[in-house]
Amino acid sequence: MNRPIESASVTVWDRFVRVGHWLLAGGFLVAYLTEDDLLTPHVWAGYLTLAIVVLRVGWGFIGTPHARFSDFVYSPRLIFSYLRDLLRGRARRYLGHSPAGAAMVYALLIGVLLTGASGVMVYAYDKHAGPLAGVVASQYRDMTRSDRHRAYERAEDFWEETHEVLANLTLFLVVLHLGGVALASVAHRENLVRAMVTGRKRVEPPH
Repeated sequence: MNRPIESASVTVWDRFVRVGHWLLAGGFLVAYLTEDDLLTPHVWAGYLTLAIVVLRVGWGFIGTPHARFSDFVYSPRLIFSYLRDLLRGRARRYLGHSPAGAAMVYALLIGVLLTGASGVMVYAYDKHAGPLAGVVASQYRDMTRSDRHRAYERAEDFWEETHEVLANLTLFLVVLHLGGVALASVAHRENLVRAMVTGRKRVEPPH
């Protein structure tokens, strides 16, 4: 017996998107919770999140249809219009990323990228380690010892504060993302978390 069309589903999120999504979530969580207390897992979790973001950006140009950035480019007006309708419970359902979901994808990618990059700078200044340690050290070779010490401390303080601010801003985006997923799941009557596990979403019946 054929299934009714209301229960039909189609693959939307490919395996790369799904695995990358959960690895990115786990990597950011580990990095945020460890910080200086457990430096090794903090550093490697940071490297993991950076690698995933870089790969995801590449996949956004060559990946499957709904993974490509061209599939979810929306104007600011449409994004705010969707958010307004979502709060009213009458937002249009999108098979791929909704306008608000697309905006959050871009914001999170940028947030994680900047957080990770600033973390690499902190690692270079604070521990004299990481891929940028040599680049950082070379900037101060021509200074006197006292000037080098002052400039080094100012730069280290700047990157530490920047890294902390960016990490907290990215965490705030994560919280907004979770709230948006919950709200959209209720509004559209579908489990978006499960969709990111299975990769499948229901197909709307034709009108």
